[in-house]
Formats: sequence, C-alpha cells, structure tokens
Amino acid sequence: MPSARALIAEDEPLLAEALRLELARAWPALEIVATVGDGHSAVRQALALRPDVLWFDIRMPGLGGLEAALELADAWPLDIAPFPALVFVTAYDQYAVQAFEAQALDYLLKPVQGPRLLKTVQKIQAALAGRAARPTDAAGEGPQATLRAEAGLQALLEQLRGLVPGGASPSGVADRPQPRRPAEAGPLAVIQAGSGSRIHFVPVADVLVFEAADKYVRVLTAQQEYLIRTPLKELAAQLEPHDFWQVHRGTLVRATAIASVERDEAGRLHLHLRERSERLPVSRLHAHRFKPM
Repeated sequence: MPSARALIAEDEPLLAEALRLELARAWPALEIVATVGDGHSAVRQALALRPDVLWFDIRMPGLGGLEAALELADAWPLDIAPFPALVFVTAYDQYAVQAFEAQALDYLLKPVQGPRLLKTVQKIQAALAGRAARPTDAAGEGPQATLRAEAGLQALLEQLRGLVPGGASPSGVADRPQPRRPAEAGPLAVIQAGSGSRIHFVPVADVLVFEAADKYVRVLTAQQEYLIRTPLKELAAQLEPHDFWQVHRGTLVRATAIASVERDEAGRLHLHLRERSERLPVSRLHAHRFKPM
C-alpha cells in the first residue's frame, strides 16, 4: 500500500484515537501528521502541513467540518500541492447520509467500522495513485494541469456548498442573508470616517469597495479612500446584499462598479472596476457569482 500523510479533525479524543487505530490496521503506511479538535485548527494545520488526506468530523467547536472544508478549499495553494482527499466522519441520520451521497462526497459513519473504512482507504489510495501517475509539467502540460486542478477544486466547493445550509461562507460575511438592523432603520446610508480632527460623511451610494485591512476597513469611492474601524461583518449586515457582493474573504464590491472579470493562467478570477485601477482577486468560494448569462 502506498504511503501518505493525513490529518484527523475530531473533537472527541476517544473517537479520534479509535479512528487512528482503525487506520493503522487498514493503512499501516499512513502517517498521521496531526490530530486536532476544532475546525479552525484543522484549517490552520492543513495549510501548514499540506497532508494528502483529511478526515473531518462534521460537528466540531467553532467551525464544523463542512465549513472548515469550505474555508480550506478557498485558501488552498494549488501551485504548491494538490488539494487533499477529503473524508467526512459523521453520526448523522440516513437522510444526511443521502445528502452526502448525492454530492458524491466520501463519508464514514460513527462508530467507524473496519470493513467500511477499508473500502474508503482503497478508494483514496486509488485516487492518490492516479494523481501521482499524471504528469503535470511535461510537453507544456503545466498550465493545463493547473486549470484542471482549479476546476476540480471549484467543483468540490460547489459540492460542499450544496451541503451547507444557505451556501454559507466560513469567512463571516456569508452569501446567505445576514442579520439586519431594525426594519425602521433601513440600510446604511452614510459612512462616518474619522481623519485627524475631522469626520467625513461618505454616502454609501458613492462607495465602490469595502476592503478589510488589518484592524481597519478601507472604504473606496471613485476618487477617495477612507479608513474606518467598523468590522466588515458588521458593515455587511447593514448593506443591501444585492448592491454589494462579497468577492473575497475581506472584500465587498458594489456590483454595478464591476466593469469586467478576467481569468488568469492559473484559473483564478480578478475584477476590474469602472472607476478605479485596482485589480481585485475573487476567491474560489465566491467565483460562482461570475458566470455568463
């Protein structure tokens, strides 16, 4: 059996150890490089260690397995390593299992049983062996291989979005409707941005982009830039979702300010604005917004 590296994300230590022991029997050459107990740690460790296989529990503190997988797929550096094989471990009922099968995502039911795990291991091994056998840079295949990998990751994101209620975004500014201000207040109309001893009143109708930057949010109009301390998530809850689209973890763009979208050689999207020179990246998680009508 081929060797590989794996990460286990399971918040119950006894179940994590049980999975590790079953994996040792089914796949002795598999190296468990990390075991974590929450979704945020799973994302951080996976990005740092770049394992070949991920075993994600569905329900974990802070960030569940589905949301963690979404965040990881959005941030994964395809130019450095292929996205890992992904298996969800779940105690869900049969209805939820049918949802996984409909999306063609691999899963294991708790408690993990040896024969079922062995089938999953064989499936993963075949996928990893097929990946290793494909040349990625011969005869000019590098860019084409990258595009194929990007398309595959986009397809995975769509599968995951089909399982997350509302197609949620893990970044805090979701595609689903956000909690709004009281109805009588209506959408936010004016941004108050401090600059020295002066406060600028910026009509939201003039804003083209909100972009998170360290402890601030950049507010870009056609001619000016302002900094405010209001978190992007809080701002998003006060804006009309049809007017401002999230295109990246920390970026909201006025839809009517977008002039065009282009795809680079790696398959990633970038926006060009009508009234500013910035070229804004679109994350994988939000690329589904940009499809020809």
